[in-house]
Amino acid sequence: MHILPIDEVAGKLGLGPSDFMPYTREMAKLTPDFVRSHSNGDGKVVLVTAMTPTKYGEGKTLTSIALQEALWSLGIHSLLALREPAIGPVFGIKGGATGSGKATIEPSQRINLHFTGDIHALTAANNLISAVIDNSIFQGNPLEIDPEHVLWKRALDMNDRALRNVEIARGGKIGIPRREEFVITVASELMAILCLALDREDFYRRLGDIAVAKGLDGRAIHLKELGIRHALMELMEDALLPNLVQTQDGAPVLVHGGPFANIAHGANSIIATRLARSLASLVITEAGFGADLGAEKFLDIVCPTGGISPSCVVLVATLKALKLHGGVPDASLGEENPQAVRRGIANVERHYDNLRSFGVPVVISLNRFDQDHMSEIKEFSVWAEERRIPIVLTEGYQKGAVGAQELARAVLGLVDTPSNYHPLYKKSEPLFKKVERICTEIYRCNVSYSESALADIKEYEKMHGDYFVCMAKTPNSFTDDPKKKGAPDGETVHVRDVRLYEGARFLVPLLGNIMTMPGLPKVPAAVMMGDE
Repeated sequence: MHILPIDEVAGKLGLGPSDFMPYTREMAKLTPDFVRSHSNGDGKVVLVTAMTPTKYGEGKTLTSIALQEALWSLGIHSLLALREPAIGPVFGIKGGATGSGKATIEPSQRINLHFTGDIHALTAANNLISAVIDNSIFQGNPLEIDPEHVLWKRALDMNDRALRNVEIARGGKIGIPRREEFVITVASELMAILCLALDREDFYRRLGDIAVAKGLDGRAIHLKELGIRHALMELMEDALLPNLVQTQDGAPVLVHGGPFANIAHGANSIIATRLARSLASLVITEAGFGADLGAEKFLDIVCPTGGISPSCVVLVATLKALKLHGGVPDASLGEENPQAVRRGIANVERHYDNLRSFGVPVVISLNRFDQDHMSEIKEFSVWAEERRIPIVLTEGYQKGAVGAQELARAVLGLVDTPSNYHPLYKKSEPLFKKVERICTEIYRCNVSYSESALADIKEYEKMHGDYFVCMAKTPNSFTDDPKKKGAPDGETVHVRDVRLYEGARFLVPLLGNIMTMPGLPKVPAAVMMGDE
């Protein structure tokens, strides 16, 4: 692998020395002037998503990178726009998020960890808001903030379940003690705003609209009242600019923003996607977790906000995931079992049908690995032929660009076919209707509400009825129970709480036991990295 100097990568996009700021020999940020002048392109957008994921990973990012490499190998100067990895999952269960095998973005280790400091800046900005809120309460409480109703949460880019419920300001005259919780930075409203803002000015406006607390009189207190927006913009100055890196083949990639898809909306920044559309005729982007989460939110929240009409969707599947959803235990995954594949197909079939309901063409990419059995591949192929669904065997892990050329050709064919994209719901529909449409039409579940969630939605409807809905639930099932695999029908998902993100312009219903601060597994990835 030979990583090119970043100026050579920039040159492939027609960028000159004044258009980017090198961070290292291999990474750069685009300059504010360049970003501002390249935000109105019309490049076609391809979304990469997946079936319901398993702990083994299905390879969305791998597929996205391999597709970018394949398109360049065919002479198509496309551009890949990806999310930034979060440190928490890197050391938790997932590991890195820069691809694998012969389909990676580089320099992988730097991107997976500190990168250009964007997520650090978000964490600092998030916690500056918290510090100022508590200081205002301590210093005479001029805004008359109700300490029992501080809505803004502290953040950390780490999986740490011990911070889900803490008490602050204990032990003396340092403030009013109160219960507090941390969220992981990539699930914070600040991250959502970074990725949904159209530009720097829109980000500034959205900052001011964040509801940080309730007053003693019950009114909403917004961030603009704290008087710190300019300080926050200083912290976020560079973080608002997309990052330029490359695949291991030297194809250019933009990486910017990193919201979780099980809690936030799970797509890279609109700023980066709009920039990519002005630099390339074909843009590839990826939405996190399964299509019921990342893809639904991309199609229902990101596209309407950013004025994006996707031309094609790639739905990623693996035989291992099909067998797990078909009832095979982990210990038996290596055994040949086409019957389990046939049972597990129900999961990918539901995702496919859901995606087609948005009016976009879909191709299924079956990530092929050396341990896969031909009888299982045949079982999947027979089903696809029966349904007349286009599928491609992709070998990006083993072969890089060459292994994804068939997928690239399939995508090129689909983007030239008519797309009748439309969101699942209209913004003008009532909030209850939006929630229920997602639950019934995407999850195929009924929905119940706690008394408090029911009351909150009724209250939010009065002033925020036109907001988007960003569901927070387990990524491991169509339901809110991670143990229910496959494609269960007639289950009920439970809305236990609802949070209002005024800056992001969406409502967040929390389903089941979903947490906004993940925990580490019994054996974290950090431990598996070894010790001296």
